[in-house]
Amino acid sequence: MHRQRVLGGIILLGAILIASALILLRSDPEEKPPEDLIPLVQAAPLEIRSGNLMVNGAGTVRAREELTLAAEVAGKLVYVNPNLREGQRIARGATLFRIDTADYRNAVQTAQADVASQGVALLQAQEEVTLAKAELERFEQRGASGGNAYASVDSSDYAAQILPPDALAKKTEASGSQPKQKAVTNGLATRQPQLQSARAGLRRAQANLANAQTALQRTVVRAPFSGIVRTEGIALGSYVQPGQSLGSMVSTSDYEAVIPLSEKEAALIPELFRNSGGTKIQASVYSDYGGVRYRWPAYVDRVNGLLNPQTRTIDVFLRIPNPARSGAPAAVPANADKSATASSAPPLFVGSFVDAEITGRDLDSYAVLPLSALRSENKVWLIEKGRLRIVTVDIYQRTDKTALISAKGLGPKPIAVTGNLQIATEGLQVRIVEPRSATKTKKTSTKADAKAKPAQ
Repeated sequence: MHRQRVLGGIILLGAILIASALILLRSDPEEKPPEDLIPLVQAAPLEIRSGNLMVNGAGTVRAREELTLAAEVAGKLVYVNPNLREGQRIARGATLFRIDTADYRNAVQTAQADVASQGVALLQAQEEVTLAKAELERFEQRGASGGNAYASVDSSDYAAQILPPDALAKKTEASGSQPKQKAVTNGLATRQPQLQSARAGLRRAQANLANAQTALQRTVVRAPFSGIVRTEGIALGSYVQPGQSLGSMVSTSDYEAVIPLSEKEAALIPELFRNSGGTKIQASVYSDYGGVRYRWPAYVDRVNGLLNPQTRTIDVFLRIPNPARSGAPAAVPANADKSATASSAPPLFVGSFVDAEITGRDLDSYAVLPLSALRSENKVWLIEKGRLRIVTVDIYQRTDKTALISAKGLGPKPIAVTGNLQIATEGLQVRIVEPRSATKTKKTSTKADAKAKPAQ
């Protein structure tokens, strides 16, 4: 037992001596200066442009002319165009439908007979006027000869209706005086009222004939323009009434797109309200079809002078000529066949939601800023010589992906921070993250160099 205690003490003493030696012989740790933590940021160069600013907007395409098909006269439908179906195209002047013409042809013949009858009545009235005037002239000649102008005048003579009474004639004979005879006439003596009545009857008959002929022409309804049938509700053999709606069609000669713009955006188009039939403000509309973006040329047709009460925006109407013509590919995917894309280009559809670009103000320079680089209070973080510079910019227009800003104060080749920073201060040193594609390119070139060295 005593031996174990002595052995344990020796071991404990040796451990103390070894620990003391290690503490005395240890070396001081190497001191290193603290590393500067430079944050990594994502950045992208800004595109500087000059020329006309393109004002962007979006709206819906609608037909500029839309017609409701209706019958103007009543009758039974005896013909309906086979293409008068929803979605079909109709050429200008094509017969849409035809109404039975039997009743209207009879009405025309009746009116023609009435015109002939009234023509005969007019000839008769004209002859009677000629006879009345001749008899009146004979009466005046007898009075001028110095004799009694009232002698040999019987009751069947037209002139008897304008002579003085018999008592006046007898009084004149008894006095023995020979006053100058002057006939006092009225309208009935020359048959003028009867002639006017005959002429009015002829005009009435001619008007009835014109109405009958117009009604006969209205039995055939033709397309006033080339277009597409929007709706149809018509069947062969049905009876239609005047004004009854039988369908509708839209013209394909011109479409229009309504583009709402804010007051600030509208102010970027100087000639928007001053353009009165002069130089057209050019524009373009874009629509996606099958994953491909297509473009149609357009121009500003008119501007609504009243603010939209719901959105407080200004509605700009773009006219799109010949929208049935296929659009031109505006952006073709890299893996797409360009020839096939051009041949399968669609027409512009009514009701499509389109993007629009309107030619705006001519600027010396402006920048295209990614929306991810725009900070609060219209600030942009720029990188110059590895350090951060914070500038405030003027925004011309803002879209879903980009913002068009003033290039003032940005410098010749600005680079903007697109990522996030926890703390952003003026002059902060930063590092730009290299794109993955560039990193892969460097690694590939390094491997190629390593393989090429043994070959030397």
